[in-house]
Amino acid sequence: MDRVWGAKLEVDTNKLINNINEIKKYIGKNVKIMPVIKDNAYGTYINERYDILEKLGIDIVAVAIVDEGIILREKGYKGEIFILNQPLEQELDSISKYNLIVGIGSIDFLKKIGNKKDKYKIHIEVGTGMGRTGINPRRIEEYLEEANKYSNIIIDGIYTHFSCSDCDEEYTKKQIESFESALKVVKQKVKTLRYIHACNSAGIINFKEAHYNLVRPGIILHGLYPTQELKTKIKLEPTTKLKSKIAFIKEVEKGTSISYGRSYITKAKTKVATVPLGYADGIRRSMSNIGKVVVKDKIVPIIGKVCMDSFMIDVTNIENINVGDDVYIWDNKNIFIEDVAKIYDTISYEVLVSISERVIREFK
Repeated sequence: MDRVWGAKLEVDTNKLINNINEIKKYIGKNVKIMPVIKDNAYGTYINERYDILEKLGIDIVAVAIVDEGIILREKGYKGEIFILNQPLEQELDSISKYNLIVGIGSIDFLKKIGNKKDKYKIHIEVGTGMGRTGINPRRIEEYLEEANKYSNIIIDGIYTHFSCSDCDEEYTKKQIESFESALKVVKQKVKTLRYIHACNSAGIINFKEAHYNLVRPGIILHGLYPTQELKTKIKLEPTTKLKSKIAFIKEVEKGTSISYGRSYITKAKTKVATVPLGYADGIRRSMSNIGKVVVKDKIVPIIGKVCMDSFMIDVTNIENINVGDDVYIWDNKNIFIEDVAKIYDTISYEVLVSISERVIREFK
């Protein structure tokens, strides 16, 4: 249900298509794209527009957890769905029912799959230095011996995850070397192997030698970069804008306190507008008295502390201001999501995924 004052995350599907095509050009014809659309496609809900992906010839996508795969399948997606994270044992029946492919990095979990009657396609996750999950490359022989005991396990792929492909070339190259040591063994012993993948968004841009035959773009689908330096290597367009509307306007005298804690006191007669968007929607309190927004193509300051459902702005210098006028948190012209992330002391990924469900996603 739309909110009264129309808080929306605008998502430009034409720019998404442009970004995917730019990524395709960058990786070449012999490498497939597996878009990572976990957490509702980084908060954009593009996962609900899988028709766009299908029109672009993309037939495999990645999500983080089994429930995300189930939802996507129930919404009608017919392509392959890969679960990036090793699932729980109690999810194995659902994995089979919904025809999902799973990443497995544990020998013990292979045994649990082997005890089931249904067939399972798996990708071997190799732990090369992320320090999170994955089989140690030195144990790959042991892993394959266990997997080969069970006729219901089909090794469909092998993958790893880079921890710092955006900032540490030397370490990433060591990860690639480690991965290839395991890959060499798997190629010799596994006849069903289809997919080899390692590159996340930064890896795609920085390490072409590790594209193999499948890559996993995530944040770059939305025209955002793991680091600003990567903007010089591939031209992408930001797909999102976050906006609300002015709900209330008042003029107050000098010395008037604004919002909780009286952290802002007006220094002169001030025209104050209230915007119905707050920290329950993903606008952090760290924006209080620091953040800025865009009204009528002009930058104006947030004054006072951000509330749960609203914040106030100084619109004294904006002419012809009215209730219902648009207020952009970022518009990709005057303010960018990276500017917001800097105030939050975080990355653009976190800003995007923290936008709450009560903010409508509007596809253009």
